[in-house]
Amino acid sequence: MPAPVRAAMRRRTFLGAAASVGAAAVPLFSGCAHRRTGEDSRPLRFQSLAWQAESVAANKALVAEWNRLHPRTPVQYVQGAWPTVHDQLLTAFEGGEAPDIIHDASDDLADFAYGGRLADLTPLLPDRLATDIPEHSLRTATFGGRLYGVPFLQEPRVLIANRELLRAASGVRVPTPEDPWSWPEFRAAAKKLSQGRQGARYGVAWPLKEPVSATLNLALSTGGRLFHRRADGRAEVRFGAADEVVPRTIHDQVNVDGSAARTTLGMGGSDTLPGFFAGRYAMVPLGFSYRQQIVQQAPKGFDWTVLPAPADGVPVQGVSPQTLSIAADCPRKEAAMAFIAFLLEPANMARLALGDWMLPTGTTALRDPRLRARTYGWATGTALAGSLHAAPAQSVRGYPEWKDKIATPGLQEYYSGAIGMAELRGRLVEDGNLVLARYQR
Repeated sequence: MPAPVRAAMRRRTFLGAAASVGAAAVPLFSGCAHRRTGEDSRPLRFQSLAWQAESVAANKALVAEWNRLHPRTPVQYVQGAWPTVHDQLLTAFEGGEAPDIIHDASDDLADFAYGGRLADLTPLLPDRLATDIPEHSLRTATFGGRLYGVPFLQEPRVLIANRELLRAASGVRVPTPEDPWSWPEFRAAAKKLSQGRQGARYGVAWPLKEPVSATLNLALSTGGRLFHRRADGRAEVRFGAADEVVPRTIHDQVNVDGSAARTTLGMGGSDTLPGFFAGRYAMVPLGFSYRQQIVQQAPKGFDWTVLPAPADGVPVQGVSPQTLSIAADCPRKEAAMAFIAFLLEPANMARLALGDWMLPTGTTALRDPRLRARTYGWATGTALAGSLHAAPAQSVRGYPEWKDKIATPGLQEYYSGAIGMAELRGRLVEDGNLVLARYQR
């Protein structure tokens, strides 16, 4: 755990009680409840970004359970949406209408944290969560030595593969979490899984409508980082040989080998599933949670498996965990943290992970037998949990603008073959650093 967080843990006096989820937690806020008037008397608003039916049901059920156990500190469930959350929060913060408890992703927190919009959770985090959530996960939401979100769900990127086609391919070994494909080996496997230059079957379909996070997070497996800190603490973009491996592999699969479908570059992950089920693509790199859609939509008898993403050297990939934060303007931060602690009790965290088909960050929840079953690839996912580290852009101010205005169009054009590597590098580095400089003056 970051040293400032550890120090604050030693200074804390009330958090052991705050983490309790039973009736014993009620007296903690009973005095506060009698004193609350006006705006402070309203329920705490919890904005959730859960969207899958199972996940929404789990979140709402836990809110209802909290309200039954803690009638003096009720929580109101508010539905948010991933595609609009950043702009919605900007507007809400400006208007003084931000939710008290905020569900987001760690790579979206930096500007809000540095801008004073989020509460410093360092002195509030219960000991149980501080010790149960690994340090590398806590670091994803730590900015300037202070914690601004509690990471609770994470999603490795995996290869969803047609098991029948994989078995039939000559000379293609099946990778494991302990021995994944290298990137050259993955490229060779995609060639062997392809059938016909005109795309009768492609070895892989890359759904890259949103190409930035996939590219950056997978690049950690080759030693790429892209974002670096200068001696003065400012972030800058550098695009070296290690950063080139992943984008060059994807580019060459599409434009040189013909083993990756060009038409999927503008697709989201769900858009590729009909072609995958039809045997048009042998593999699709997807987030771990897409398994739910596959279970729901796959034709009867369709045989699929979950493989680890490629990696050169030590398997590692970047993730931006889902987080729970508290607004800086929240009048009852201790009560808000007590609710977060309740949501993230090991059994509840496992429940949320199962509802979202993702992995919990907590080591206790991760031991839940349901998350380690071989069915639907759960065991492969849990085996990858230790290889998940903070995405390179986590603490970079200006990253959302860099991603939207520079990296997304640049990568899309490169993957399609419209520009070369030199042009891509120039955009990401030269144009990108101009964007970041505005946020670091």
